[in-house]
Amino acid sequence: MDKNRIIIVEGPQGTGKTTLTNYLRDNIAASNLYRLSGQRDKTINGKVKSDIMYNALLEYLNKMKEVGLDLIFDRTFFTEEIYARLGYKEYSFTDSYQTLLHKLEALNKYYEIYLILLYLKDVNLYKTRLDRKEHHNYQSFSIQNSINQQEAYIQLGQEISNSSSPIEVVETATDDFGYTYQKIKGIFRINS
Repeated sequence: MDKNRIIIVEGPQGTGKTTLTNYLRDNIAASNLYRLSGQRDKTINGKVKSDIMYNALLEYLNKMKEVGLDLIFDRTFFTEEIYARLGYKEYSFTDSYQTLLHKLEALNKYYEIYLILLYLKDVNLYKTRLDRKEHHNYQSFSIQNSINQQEAYIQLGQEISNSSSPIEVVETATDDFGYTYQKIKGIFRINS
C-alpha cells in the first residue's frame, strides 16, 4: 500500500501559496488542507509558543498516520526558521528547527514528505502580487522582504537537498501557474 503524503508549501509573501494549496486540496482526493500562521510574538516568549505549537503539530501528524489522508500545509515551522534567520524575530530558532526537522523526517516511515518551495523568476511580479488590499499584518509586506525570503527559502531547500533527508524538496517558479500546475500534476499524479 502506498504511503500517504505530507505536502508542505512554503515561500515568500506573494508567491501564491494559497493558490497552490487550494489547487492541491481541490485535486488530491482524501486530503486535508491546513493554513498555519506563526507567532505574532517576536520575543523569546514567541519562541516558546512556537515550540509548543509545532511539537504538537508533529504529534498530531504521528497520530494521523493511520487515517489514510494526504495532509497539505500552507506554511509550517520552516517559515519560523526563515523569519528568525532574516532577523524578523528577537531570537534564533535554529535549535528548535533542527529538532522539528528531525521529527518530521522520522515520519517518513509512514508518509512520503514533500517540501514545495515557491519563488518568482521575475521578482518584479512581487509588486503586483503584494499590492492587495488585505494583509494579515504579521510581517510587513514589501518587495525587498519577499526577495530576501526567497533567497533564504532557496538556501534552506538546498540544505535539505544536500543532506541525507528523506524529504523531497521541490522548487517551482510561480510566475506562470500553468507551468506550476503541470509540474505539480506530474509529481502527485493528478489527472485533472
